[in-house]
Amino acid sequence: MTRDTPSTRDALIEAGLSLLIEGGPEGLTLRRAAARAGVSHAAPAHHFNGLPGLQTAIATRAFALFTETMIRHRDAAEPTPFARLLAICDGYLDFAAQRAGLFHVMFNCPDLDHTDAALQSESAKAYGVLREGCLPFSGGPDLVTEGLVWSSVHGYAMLDFKQDGRQMGEVPPPFRSLLARLVDPTLSADR
Repeated sequence: MTRDTPSTRDALIEAGLSLLIEGGPEGLTLRRAAARAGVSHAAPAHHFNGLPGLQTAIATRAFALFTETMIRHRDAAEPTPFARLLAICDGYLDFAAQRAGLFHVMFNCPDLDHTDAALQSESAKAYGVLREGCLPFSGGPDLVTEGLVWSSVHGYAMLDFKQDGRQMGEVPPPFRSLLARLVDPTLSADR
């Protein structure tokens, strides 16, 4: 392996991230990533197992950014369990809206290598943030509470609100209202 391998690999991942942010899933090809990274069109073959390998590396990096976004929102919230969980969900929704191409690769790309250890680690860290936010509402790890919150926030992120937030003539409720139906918003910080 050559000395520039890590920087070339990172440059390709960063280029892929940029292409996804700018053009969504259709914007990412090996050729475009190589051109954006300023490397030869053959370079991706030396660092990744085709486009699925690059997509897996990008999804791994995207999960790290996703985790950072949820933590940043959580840490800026009031110190009540509901405010912190809502902030985690707001971070989830913010990431999905602002980085739709990355979100798509993370959750909807059929070609990811889900056995990749780095991808598994980063996605587990992201889930861990959500799990931690749910703990006060269940008194411990509870897959039912976590599943309700995760499926709600993920489903909300996936909805395509047309016409200035209206789909089929309805204004979507704020996510806060949905979360308040799932968990007790009055739970005190000392539980």
